[in-house]
Amino acid sequence: MSRKDYGTMLVLAMLAGLVGGIVSERVFGSESALAQQRSKAVTSEEYLLVDKSGRARAGLGLDARGEVGLILLSKDGNRSLYLTPDEAKALQLKDKDGKVLWAIP
Repeated sequence: MSRKDYGTMLVLAMLAGLVGGIVSERVFGSESALAQQRSKAVTSEEYLLVDKSGRARAGLGLDARGEVGLILLSKDGNRSLYLTPDEAKALQLKDKDGKVLWAIP
């Protein structure tokens, strides 16, 4: 292949790439914009915060009765701080057996 042929092939390859890029943007351009849209809400039934060993330390979710609550657990799992708007005592400190140690309305 001569130097002139090589140059011609290089220019044609660059033009083909440019034309292909323009055509693909026209054909598929609207779909790529959909992937870039951001949602302002994240949905889940439960959110858990776990420590390095995988133990749950905090959670936000629904209990068996469908009531929402935020629970914070101590390192050893002996105490939990529980916040919910659905119970008579909205803020509770419980021991590992679920016994209420402290609560306020």
